[in-house]
Amino acid sequence: MLKITPLDALIVVDMQNDFMPNGVLPVKDGDKIIPRLNDYIKMFFSNGNPVFFTRDWHPENHISFKGYGGIWPPHCVKETEGAKFHKDLFIPLDNKFIISKGTSEDFDAYSGFQGTLLDNLLKERGIKRVFVGGVATDYCVKNTVLGALNLGYQAFVLEDGIKGVNLKEGDVERAVDEMLSKGATFIKISDIKIK
Repeated sequence: MLKITPLDALIVVDMQNDFMPNGVLPVKDGDKIIPRLNDYIKMFFSNGNPVFFTRDWHPENHISFKGYGGIWPPHCVKETEGAKFHKDLFIPLDNKFIISKGTSEDFDAYSGFQGTLLDNLLKERGIKRVFVGGVATDYCVKNTVLGALNLGYQAFVLEDGIKGVNLKEGDVERAVDEMLSKGATFIKISDIKIK
């Protein structure tokens, strides 16, 4: 059993409308993990641990878009409906942080740490371990986890709170293998206790 301590933070990755089943860049069953993510959010929030919500917050001419040399359709353009968090995602009023990434037209960011204040905010609070869930397993979840490990955090992946794109067959499996090989630990909610 893993006990949550004051040195732990939760990172919820990119649970935005454009990545949900009816969005322009859908993650299959991405909405199905919302109830479980809400359980994690409430668990960390009620314990006084910080909860970070990352989001793509792109300009209209972002480098990742097909029309500008990227591989993706335009998605999560800032201030649009598609960039909003899913309406069923529990976002507490207090003790939460919104981390916007991919905000510059010429800089792509799959990791919540790239070009953001996430590392600074974690360090300010003395955080040593991060628990990561959201979408997509093989892109922004993977890169956020690898970023955390590279920065010296212990990283736990919420295996019951992630979904992948699997653009190429086996992408999700490869992403999981890479995270494991770099030192991430995969856990489920039943592996965690608060007190």
